[in-house]
Amino acid sequence: MANQKGGVGKTTTSINLAAALAKLGKRVLLIDADPQANTSSGLGIDIRELESTIYECLVNGIDPHTAIVETSMENLFVIPSHIDLVGAEIEMLNMEHREQLLKKIIQPIRDDYDFILIDCSPSLGLITINALTASDSVIIPVQCEFFALEGIAKLLNTIKIIKSKLNPQLKIEGFLLTMYDNRLRLSNQVYEEVKRHFGDLVFNTVISRNVRLSEAPSHGVSVLEYDPHSKGAQNYTALAREVIVRNKQK
Repeated sequence: MANQKGGVGKTTTSINLAAALAKLGKRVLLIDADPQANTSSGLGIDIRELESTIYECLVNGIDPHTAIVETSMENLFVIPSHIDLVGAEIEMLNMEHREQLLKKIIQPIRDDYDFILIDCSPSLGLITINALTASDSVIIPVQCEFFALEGIAKLLNTIKIIKSKLNPQLKIEGFLLTMYDNRLRLSNQVYEEVKRHFGDLVFNTVISRNVRLSEAPSHGVSVLEYDPHSKGAQNYTALAREVIVRNKQK
């Protein structure tokens, strides 16, 4: 999940798409690559008690298996983040192949999961570049608001550079419209504009504004556990089904 614009629903999507895929029987690993560690705490992980996080994997080269944490949900596992990750980019600067450190971490565990999702921070720094270099595809959440497409050109340019220099296989999985309110003309205008720009790359599923989505993280669970009948849970289950089809999985 990448978009250097903050507050577009990257973490909400990471948590709930991962949970929906797990509920549909897929084995899922969620990597929290954001120093704010909201994905980790949103799934009930107390980051103060952790010995190993993505930081130790990147900077100290520890075995990723030792950093994987089980969640309350069957099939869903997390490599948590930590505030220390803020300094990781500086520590990584002098390392060899610094853009490929995350790819190297994922390599030995890649075949253990049906899906590995990475929640990126709202920046295009070295860790986000690592995430894009390690990924097969990228989901770009776009908030239904006036400045929705602002900054997308910069992200697409970064993706283009990474494709040409670091990861030729990288593709855009899709643009995901978030915080959609069908009562607002603006939401519908943004949807039409994104659809006009990106066509089939826009997911059919849109994520509606839903109070349950914002409440769930404070309980340390996904919306699918917090309120499985809510609009938010239904939206992310629909998105998970779409992602499975797009990846030609059964």
